[in-house]
Amino acid sequence: MNNDYQQYIEQILSTWEKKQREGALKIIKKYGYPQEAIASRLIWYNNGPWKRTVVMRDAVPHNLPVNHMDFLAQTVDYRTPIEKFEEIARFDGSCYPDRTRGEVTVICDKEEANFLSVNLFHEIVTGKRTADEAKYFMAETEANYLFNNISTPYLEKILFPSQRYTMDPGIQYFDEKT
Repeated sequence: MNNDYQQYIEQILSTWEKKQREGALKIIKKYGYPQEAIASRLIWYNNGPWKRTVVMRDAVPHNLPVNHMDFLAQTVDYRTPIEKFEEIARFDGSCYPDRTRGEVTVICDKEEANFLSVNLFHEIVTGKRTADEAKYFMAETEANYLFNNISTPYLEKILFPSQRYTMDPGIQYFDEKT
């Protein structure tokens, strides 16, 4: 990695709030320097199990399962059945599918929480849990992790096989005139 690029990243991070800076440094330590960097975000592609990881300077408050700031977005390819969108929306506003791109993105402040969220997303889609059951499991799992240092595979990795050919461009109703 070019020393100028490392200095550029350090310069960007020097302007960020402490939590976001620490979160970015944790991701850099695990996955190396990002492929893209601008003042408001750092972006990695195909890092570990993720299609994309984005650490954002500007965080958004989120209360599930405890008060924290969301700034770490991680994405996987996933074809979400349309009939599951409402159940997913009831589960967590920081976990959302993109039907056209064929992706699901989870946003939190820690990668462990993103693993948990995407794993529960999959369980909702496959009918293993309802949104309410997933919320309860999320709260219980995160509490055990944060307060008792008890981990689980849900917090450590993606527990379902990766998907391919997940895009859904929709149905063409007419030909565009050229």
